[in-house]
Amino acid sequence: MSTSRNFYLRLVKNGPDSFLGWVVFVGLWPLSCLYGLVVRLRLLAFSLGLKETYHASVPVVSVGNLSVGGTGKTPMTDFLAKWMVRHEVPTAIVSRGYGGNYTAPVARVNQPDDALMNPAACGDEPFLLARRNPAVMVFVARQRALGVQEAEKAGAKLIILDDGFQHRAVHRDLDIVLLDSQKPFGNGSLLPAGQLRESQSALQRSHLLVMTRVQSDRKNTSMMSKPTIHTRHVMSQNLTSLSGDIVNWDDLAGKSCIAFAGIARPDEFFTDLKTRNITLVDEIPLADHQVYDAEFLAQLTLCSQGCDALITTEKDAVKLSDLDFPVPCYQVGVELTFEDTSILDHLLQGVIAKNSSR
Repeated sequence: MSTSRNFYLRLVKNGPDSFLGWVVFVGLWPLSCLYGLVVRLRLLAFSLGLKETYHASVPVVSVGNLSVGGTGKTPMTDFLAKWMVRHEVPTAIVSRGYGGNYTAPVARVNQPDDALMNPAACGDEPFLLARRNPAVMVFVARQRALGVQEAEKAGAKLIILDDGFQHRAVHRDLDIVLLDSQKPFGNGSLLPAGQLRESQSALQRSHLLVMTRVQSDRKNTSMMSKPTIHTRHVMSQNLTSLSGDIVNWDDLAGKSCIAFAGIARPDEFFTDLKTRNITLVDEIPLADHQVYDAEFLAQLTLCSQGCDALITTEKDAVKLSDLDFPVPCYQVGVELTFEDTSILDHLLQGVIAKNSSR
């Protein structure tokens, strides 16, 4: 990750802390004002009916956030999908498929014959969700209303809209918004001077707030008088090789490893790895949705020489399954653990009940 990128990420998260930081922040401020105006005009267009909002025939649950960056939308969507499967609700996930190069208006990631789209086509996160949840249909669509309609035709009785809080073109019955408990609003400014996609007042539209990455010694109180639950990100108890073999952490005890991650917050991934009994000899932070082209893979192969293993995230690994490194490459999954799910359970049961009344 370049020095300039690190500088910018610190700026939008914590605010300016140097003369150069203030110069950049002030320079970006007019763009944030323009961005905010465009957002307000767009929301007004939906409120006045100038832009159409599609109302599905089945309940829609949206998972989203207020700021850019990794708050845990994919693990949350995964949790909801598994919850619906346990309660025997035929479910579909609809995603924009960020980073995917698919060209059809709507594409189904997991076919009825269990075949999966290439992650380069559908995007790494939809692919990961489809692989984790074979009983759940996963669709990608640039215009997500079209994806919702396709999911209805395929028999879904509930639809999970991935990254949908700002997507007003689809009506939702439950809006779940994730906020990082450590820094919920970054430096408090809109893009590009800050991390916010919308102003904090937009949380009034939400039905449930999920505070992620909560530390045991502190919690955020409820915001906007909205129901609030608290979660932590937890690494999976085992690692998985690119070929699917399960490995215990103890099997890597004392071995020299190189970690790389193309996620929103790679530093947190590396910090978690350091709590394991491994020797982390190098950390390679990459941009979110990193493209693993031939040149970069050659560099990664060269770096791996002299270590015992490579370790990466499950999200990165979906783009590496066909590769053969000189040393084993292991992927690590991340899950959300909830301190209490009673509020969420109640809201989801209410959404399911709506379906029977339609």
